[in-house]
Parts: sequence; C-alpha cells; structure tokens
Amino acid sequence: MSLFTNKTLLITGGTGSFGNAALNRFLNTDIAEIRIFSRDEKKQDDMRHEFQAKMPESADKIKFYIGDVRDLSSLENAMHGVDFIFHAAALKQVPSCEFFPVEAVKTNVLGTDNVLTAAIEAEVKTIICLSTDKAAYPVNAMGTSKAMMEKVIVAKSRIVSQDKTKICCTRYGNVIGSRGSVIPLWIDQIRNGLPITLTEPSMTRFIMSLEEAISLVLFAFEHGTTGDILVQKAPACTINTLAEAICELLGGNKENIRKIGIRHGEKMYETLLTNEECANAVDMGNFYRVPRDNRDLNYAKYFVYGDTERNLLTEFNSNNTELLDVEQVKNKLLSLVYIQERIVK
Repeated sequence: MSLFTNKTLLITGGTGSFGNAALNRFLNTDIAEIRIFSRDEKKQDDMRHEFQAKMPESADKIKFYIGDVRDLSSLENAMHGVDFIFHAAALKQVPSCEFFPVEAVKTNVLGTDNVLTAAIEAEVKTIICLSTDKAAYPVNAMGTSKAMMEKVIVAKSRIVSQDKTKICCTRYGNVIGSRGSVIPLWIDQIRNGLPITLTEPSMTRFIMSLEEAISLVLFAFEHGTTGDILVQKAPACTINTLAEAICELLGGNKENIRKIGIRHGEKMYETLLTNEECANAVDMGNFYRVPRDNRDLNYAKYFVYGDTERNLLTEFNSNNTELLDVEQVKNKLLSLVYIQERIVK
C-alpha cells in the first residue's frame, strides 16, 4: 500500500457498495485518512457505527462529509488536503433514470464535471472515475448519461497536465451483490417463499465482485495515463444461469423462476469495449486501455491525413466473452462473504 502511505483519499458516493468495499480494503493500511462524501446522513451514520464496531483501531481515519456532487461548493469544502479521489457517486438504476433522465444528467454528467473542477482547483494528484458497460453503445438514459460522463472526463483531462492532476476512467459490468443489483432481490424472494423473477433468461451480463472492481480502479490508478478509459476482461453469464446458481446455493426452487419481461431501457447484452474504441485500444493482459484521442479541433488536416492502420481487436461484449456455467457461477459467488453469510446451513 505504499502508494497510499500517509495520503488522503476522498470517495464520492462513499456510502454505497463501492465505498464500503474500499474501506474494508484500505482502512487497516498505512493510509492517513479516507473521506466519505455523500448526501445521505443516515447511511453515513450507519457506516460510522459499522466501522467503529468492525475496525475500532482504524475507524478514526474515516471522515464524513455531507454534500452533493451537484453542488460545487460542497465538493470544494471536502477537497482541502485531498491527494486522491475515487468518484463513485452516480444514479445507476436503469428504470428510474428512464423516467427521470434530467436527474441522471444532473448527477452523472454535471456532478462529474463539478468533481473534476473542484479537484483540479485543489490540485488533487489522481482522480479515478467509475463508469459502466452501459456507457458503451448506450440505449437507455442511465447509459447515455454515463457515456456523456466519460466524454466530460476525457475533455477535462485535456486542460490539465498529468504532472499536476491525472484523470482516468474505469468501465466495468455488473457487480455481484452491490446495492440495487438483482441478487439481493432474489435472496429476499427466496426467503419469503416467492418466485424468483427475471427479465429474460437468455440475456447476458458481465459479472464481477466488488474486490475486482476495486482492483480495476487500482490498476487504473497505477498504470493509467490521464484521459484513459480502463476496462477489465470480465466473464459473463446468462441471467437464467445466475438465477439457477442462486437457487442452488440459497435453497430456492429452480422450477419457480418466473420470466417477467425486459424492463425499460434494458439490452440483451452489454458491451465493455466498442468496435470504434478497438481501433486504438491497447491489450494489457487482463485489461484493455483506451487512450485519449489527442487530436485537436483542427479537423481539416484529418481529411487529408487519416489513420492508415487499425488494431485487430473487435468489440468486447457479454456475448463473446467467456460465458460461465452454473457451477462456475456458484464458485464465483461462493468467494464472496456477502453470499457466504446467506447460504442455507
């Protein structure tokens, strides 16, 4: 953890699943301070008590800041002395963003611009912003707002040198067991003797753990160049496979799985790397790096001198990645404490 020795980390949207996982990962290290920035005082109070009980020797490193990424002044108040930022604040529910798209823009697009503006002014050294597979070829309001968020991140990276402030973006798929994800819903349905409801059995989704999401952020932190979008090569599975794995682990009845149809704005599969991004993407083993396009607004010269070569990479989506079967999904789920604590004994 030498990169974080005696440093101050700010996490926007810090009371969410990612913030809790980051605290579990970093709190008992030699980091100096972790600031949790969010707008919900109840969640902050719950988190405060949880970590005072769970990690009493380190809990005083956590500092809580009430604020909203929509409000630039509240961010400026939280930025003093911050070295690094993980920007996780977002509206992430696809159906709610479909009905309230302007709210998604206010948080995901304008809020991100506020975070970066305040961070650059405060001379924060590194900012890692969290995006989603839904930003690639977006068809819904949430994905569109996240796609615009990525554009803001890349554009903002052009106005400040990496030596002063490095700005990178990570893009990943569904995080198992995160707040608002389908697994907590299914667990509640099983416990209450209700049928598991799923939208479309053949729909595919990337799956990763919160630990893997943090590892992607750390990879971007260590290896990213300002303006980069970093993508992890995640496996995927069908929604039906995931539902069957949950049933087998938690005592649900697979015969009681009920199809309810695709919700507003949902895709049959998700994309982490588009064909257009593949033209310049860099294969880094377990990750892809999409570097910033450094051309300027002088478009005329590109009508004469275009790109003569293109990478051989092709679109990376949840249909052409490794598709896990039920046993493989069960093994992945069993690695998570969240699932271990809920297995029927």
